[in-house]
Amino acid sequence: MKKTALLIFLALWIACPLVAQQGIQPEDYYKTVFVSQTEISPEGNYVAFTKTTIDEEKNSRHSEVWMQKLSDGRPDGEPFLFTDPTVQSSNPQWSPDGTLLSIQSRRGDDSNSVRFIRVTAPGGEAFTIEGLDRTPVWSPDGSMIAFVREPKTDEERHDRAGWIAPDAITNTLDSTRFDGRVITQMRYKSDGTSAWLPHPSIQEKRQIHLVSAEGGEPAQLTDLPFHASNLEWSHDGSLIYFTGDPEEDDEYNTDFTRNLYVLDIESGEWNQLLEMDGNQTSPVLSPEGRYLAFLSTAERGAETDAMIVSLNRVGYVNGTPQNLTENWSLQPGGLHWTSSGNNLRFNAQTRGNQHLFEVSRSGGDVRQVTEGDRRLGSISVTADGSMMAYTSTDAITPAEALISRADGSREVQFTNFNQEWMAERVLNPAESITWTVEDGTEIQGWVIKPVGYEEGQSYPIVMKIHGGPHTAYGNTWFQAFHTLSASGMFVFYPNPRGSSSYGNEFTYATLGQWGVMDEEDFMTGLEAVMEAYPGVDAERVGVSGGSYGGFMTNWLTARFPDHFRAAVTSRSISNWDSWYGSSDAQGLTEFEFGGTPWEQRDLYRELSPMSYVENVVAPTLIIHSEEDWRTPMTDAEQWYMALKKMQIPVEFVRYPRSSHGLSRTGEPWLLVDRLERKRSWFDYWLNEN
Repeated sequence: MKKTALLIFLALWIACPLVAQQGIQPEDYYKTVFVSQTEISPEGNYVAFTKTTIDEEKNSRHSEVWMQKLSDGRPDGEPFLFTDPTVQSSNPQWSPDGTLLSIQSRRGDDSNSVRFIRVTAPGGEAFTIEGLDRTPVWSPDGSMIAFVREPKTDEERHDRAGWIAPDAITNTLDSTRFDGRVITQMRYKSDGTSAWLPHPSIQEKRQIHLVSAEGGEPAQLTDLPFHASNLEWSHDGSLIYFTGDPEEDDEYNTDFTRNLYVLDIESGEWNQLLEMDGNQTSPVLSPEGRYLAFLSTAERGAETDAMIVSLNRVGYVNGTPQNLTENWSLQPGGLHWTSSGNNLRFNAQTRGNQHLFEVSRSGGDVRQVTEGDRRLGSISVTADGSMMAYTSTDAITPAEALISRADGSREVQFTNFNQEWMAERVLNPAESITWTVEDGTEIQGWVIKPVGYEEGQSYPIVMKIHGGPHTAYGNTWFQAFHTLSASGMFVFYPNPRGSSSYGNEFTYATLGQWGVMDEEDFMTGLEAVMEAYPGVDAERVGVSGGSYGGFMTNWLTARFPDHFRAAVTSRSISNWDSWYGSSDAQGLTEFEFGGTPWEQRDLYRELSPMSYVENVVAPTLIIHSEEDWRTPMTDAEQWYMALKKMQIPVEFVRYPRSSHGLSRTGEPWLLVDRLERKRSWFDYWLNEN
């Protein structure tokens, strides 16, 4: 009896370390907490942020606004829940004096989701401001609130079901019996939108409205023939700068035509602010009101630059716009001024990271403010510019919230929502690797070793390919990578030519050469990894990706059939001709391929994986969403049928109620199911067979 008890004790003692060695599992998604929308108060005494958790039982996400109190630039106590936990709340924004916090939170049957909470004590009853039902844009003195919305309220809008294009030629005998669509426009669907889009002539334009901060009847200030957006008050509150595209309803317009405008509130007159080609967006006024900063992109594929223009005493243009980033190749975003007005700040991706940069108002070199192998997001600053709050994520850490001084020093992380459950998991870091392709271009990627890796042992590898193609992998949290690592696989994720964060020339190097050019980057990258990591088994190589990554997965398994043991292709493209006719994004290939399928017939065929499908031998898992309008289902169906006819091992998973963004924002049950199917497919073909 004693011997039996001793054996049981020893077995349990030996098993305990094995539990601690468990890597990330697909179902760990339900434990993950997502932190976003950090907003530091004007005085720097609070940081509001959105915390999102997963309700596994309800198959849903739940968002709340939380608060962190600050004292002398440091966290004072623990973050606390600030909004009603029984309802959804998000998008915190401060009033200029920091006494009110606006949130988005729908309550009951009330269609108005904009609510306010007084920040005179922790918590408080949320209330609405009469006449305001959209995101508030406060005047500098806090007395007025501007916002954009359609002239009619939600209740006044008619039912969109059964819409018939007003220029339809065919007759409708009985509109009460017809619940279909009569479509005459090209833009009749958009990914992520379950309803079909109405004819542009029916869709009302979002106009600028104004209401007192005390509430009342809102005044509609504009009657524009296009949507207004990006509102920015002038220093004295007499003007509102905004953006709009007068050609937005012209489906045949391929030029960038979004402009900056200025509205005189008293007279109601509005005018174009600048005579410039291309898109001008994101106006931001300097603290003293002397300069207006904005983003400018001359045409599709051109660099986006941060510009400023001087203003006269009454807020109108007084000079020629100056390009502050003309000699800087990265793409700026999130413009904001330092409190002195001497420097303009912005965020940008750089070599897989995302950081804060700044440049002098008078021009010169762009300086990087924050550092580290990570991505910062949701940056906000105090009124005096002395402190800032933001989120930070890296390859082994989901985003958490931090504060620091304006120069990035004295940084403190004040949320640790994922620390407890992640302490029970083993994660291997992402190790950067670079290699050079034939034309001399340096390519970067990252490698994650298998959990439990031992020198001298052999392991399979999965190469992950990002979408876009003009996006980028980097130092950010990807649960999918760690679930593969936990199943005993190397994970390799490269940024080939065509990726962002390496300069505009690198980003658009693949024009007209999708697959043809960057296949070299992937294949030589695999060679570089195998040379650097002898534990990689060259006979057990998998490949996987979504969207453009799905296209490249199809492409590589067809072009290099002897190199891949298994594949998982998600929301992929197999035939550019059929994709063009069914997607909501035809402009992508019209630009990238130099024309339409009938103008570039040979190129569309040459760049289609279907042209080489007979070469595929890799067992393939096909994953697709049934409401994906970006890369519609027909491409997955064609790839599946071809592989099935050739008797290649293939499974086809179709997810209902899901769009192109299933892997990021899909229903939790389906998202986690997708993680497990990818993991188990590779486990079967790379580990077991």
